[in-house]
Formats: sequence, structure tokens, C-alpha cells
Amino acid sequence: MSVIRARPGVFAILATMSELVLVRHGQSTWNLENLFTGWVDVPLSERGEVEAMEAGKKLGDRRFDVVYTSTLRRACETASLMLAELGHPHVPTVRAWELNERYYGRLTGLNKDAAREEFGEEQVHIWRRSYDVPPPGGESLADTAARSIPYFEAEILPRVVRGERVLVAAHGNSLRSIVMKIDGLSTEEVLALELATGDPRVYAWDGTSLTRV
Repeated sequence: MSVIRARPGVFAILATMSELVLVRHGQSTWNLENLFTGWVDVPLSERGEVEAMEAGKKLGDRRFDVVYTSTLRRACETASLMLAELGHPHVPTVRAWELNERYYGRLTGLNKDAAREEFGEEQVHIWRRSYDVPPPGGESLADTAARSIPYFEAEILPRVVRGERVLVAAHGNSLRSIVMKIDGLSTEEVLALELATGDPRVYAWDGTSLTRV
């Protein structure tokens, strides 16, 4: 059950058909190489481009009023390929650093297997899967949530509430934190949440709450 709610009846008529679609970008070249990417601005791999186009196909004949992406190329490319597949590429787009992937600090650019060898498997697991323990010089999931959730509440959610159809193309960790807010997940539950690349997550606004469909 969604925890995103408005006062009963305020937007019920206008917002009946509004939707929020969240999608993690397609596979990037550094995903393919098993590297910690974070804020490094790498493109989609060939597979990632296909995943983005398939994500567009999954959305059928939907039309969007606005698109939000991070400032990073792989998210922007994903949104563009999805919109092209949907047949309406010229949708107003907002790029926001608050939707960027988690910053990995000292881990950035390291192969994940090599990082386990250098720092120890248990320590890398803690950095990757704990809620509030950041890697050296980087962000935890809690740090990412501290920027992505306020941005979502201030900039994205009000447009859905007004009756718009909104697409958000971003990253695994920024989207996990937003899903945590929408679905009311605990910090333990969000750590178990996996968002596949190029797999749209659709929510409908019924005038009082967001519900996954």
C-alpha cells in the first residue's frame, strides 16, 4: 500500500488517469565490465540500448507530459530511446543531479571482484548492502535518499498529483530510495529490493495515493 497520499477529494477528478513510471537505465558499458560506476558518465552498452527500446515497447501506447532523468548519459539515453520507441520523442525533459546514482567514492572505477580482493568480501558487502555505511569518500543509500526523496516530493510528485503522466529514468540506488518512500518500505526491505535494468515500474495516481499497477 502506498504511503504517498493527498487530502481526500482535492485532486480526485483531475488526477484519475495520471501515472508515474520509474525505470532504471539499461546496462551501461561499465555495468558490462562489472565496475563501480556511480557518477562516472559512461554510455549504454549495446545490450543497454536494446533494454531501453524494450522498455519503451513494454509501455504500449502511453504518452508522457514530462520526463525526468539524472544528469548522467546512460539515464538520458535510456529516456530518449524509450520515447523514440513510443513514437513521441519531443517530450519536455528535466535533468536533475539529485537523481544521479549513488557516489561510490574510492570504489569508483574498481572492478567489483578486485575490490573484494583489496578490501575483503565482507567489507565490500557492507558498503554495497548496508543502508547507512558509505564506502570511503562516497555515499551510503541513506545519503542518496537524502537528496533523491526531497527532490521527488518537491518536483516530481506534484506533477503527478496535478494529473500529468511522468517518466523518471534514473539509477538503481536513486530509484530504490524513491520506491522506498512510495511503497513505505523499511530500511531492511529496501536493501533487498532489486530493480532490473530497463524494466519499467508503473504507478497510478487515483486522487489520493500512488499504487503500483
